[in-house]
Amino acid sequence: MTGRSALATILRCKPIVDAVADDGHGHLARNIGLFQLTMLGVGATIGTGIFVALTTAVPEAGPAVIVSFVIAGITAALTALCYAELASCVPAAGSSYSYAYATLGELAAFLIGACLLLEYGVSASAIAVGWGQYLNELFAVTMGWHIPDAIANPPGHGGIVNLPAVLLVALCLILLLRGAKESTTANAVLVVAKLAVLALFVVIALAHAKAGNFKPFAPLGIAGIGSAASSIFFSYIGIDAVSTAGEEVKDPRRTLPLAIVLSLLIVTAAYILVAIAAVGAQPWTAFAGQEAGLAVILHNLTGAAWPAVLLSLGAIASIFSVTLVVLYGQTRILYAMGRDGLLPAFFSRVDPVSQVPRQNTWVVAIGVALLAALVPLDVLVNLTSMGTLIAFATVSLGVILLRRARPELPRGYRVPLFPVLPIASVLFCLYLIAGLPADTWLLFAIWLGAACLIYFGYSMRRSALSGA
Repeated sequence: MTGRSALATILRCKPIVDAVADDGHGHLARNIGLFQLTMLGVGATIGTGIFVALTTAVPEAGPAVIVSFVIAGITAALTALCYAELASCVPAAGSSYSYAYATLGELAAFLIGACLLLEYGVSASAIAVGWGQYLNELFAVTMGWHIPDAIANPPGHGGIVNLPAVLLVALCLILLLRGAKESTTANAVLVVAKLAVLALFVVIALAHAKAGNFKPFAPLGIAGIGSAASSIFFSYIGIDAVSTAGEEVKDPRRTLPLAIVLSLLIVTAAYILVAIAAVGAQPWTAFAGQEAGLAVILHNLTGAAWPAVLLSLGAIASIFSVTLVVLYGQTRILYAMGRDGLLPAFFSRVDPVSQVPRQNTWVVAIGVALLAALVPLDVLVNLTSMGTLIAFATVSLGVILLRRARPELPRGYRVPLFPVLPIASVLFCLYLIAGLPADTWLLFAIWLGAACLIYFGYSMRRSALSGA
């Protein structure tokens, strides 16, 4: 292969009209409506980011973690508008992977797919780790018993295996195998429950808030605010999760943009309110190492067990729904990459009865369970943020490229103030990426290097666009 032909190969784009073409393995069923899809986005977003990550974010920024959530929210909002436009004109499974394939070329799409697999797989593991913390708090408050450290924590954190995390992934696997409609309906019920629980927390915590807890507001300066914003950004993964359902949504050109924007508005409001209430309720120095933080705060404020029990139940339901949606999203990305020939066709096979990619659902569940059982939470969180931010920046860049390359393409939604907002989205993402620690960059570089080896060794020749 000559240099010119190799360049043409890695830059080839998938025609948009082929985005949902049947490959002989069957289509996913379109049975998800606006409410279910919006709850999918909220369900994938409100979870570990607010129930667990406050214990790592507040020590980085102090009370100014509120500003960190605002910065992350602005970045997510700018990106959400870009997602809404691309989702309305490329309503395919695979989210930013599919968008990159239509705008940036095959190699970029494969690397974005690798970022998404990192984003979804690692975030699901991080979320599952947090689930065990609240399960432990529930047992402690109701029965005075803790899960033994040996089976409640990963190696290096006082344990051998995180068994609750494995149990959570297994429960999600059972539900996902039943079908997308059943999974999204169960998720919607869980989302309504967790929003009610968070509202209870905000009301009680604000009633006990003290102005002195907000001073000093930014003890670690601007650098701390930026670092916290970078680390909590993984919790905005729900924006991307909405777009992974592109081939299972009714009237996708209208429903996808609406669901993305609605879910972001709900999530950002909830995050900022809970952050204000939590920081006002206790000194910022008390957050470090505080497992099941929100439940502990309520217990300390009221002296009663029932608020902590309710919050722990809400967190357990919440983190379950996030894990469910994130696992769902990863299976759809693998499905899209398998259908395009960039991964083995095994990943794109759809069960004729349940209409879900059954085999790759098993693969995802086993991989996530192993990560959650054996890897500490802090390592997982930063890797997820890196993958999420790279994917978000790519989508924003894709809007600019597709507007110029295909201005005639039907769009159910257009980003306002083009190209200012897409450019601003890319810059915000780059700012947050710069705030991630050096070890995250190293691990991410190793991951992308492995992805390049797979692409040039297998995917480039097996691609559906190669005619192989």
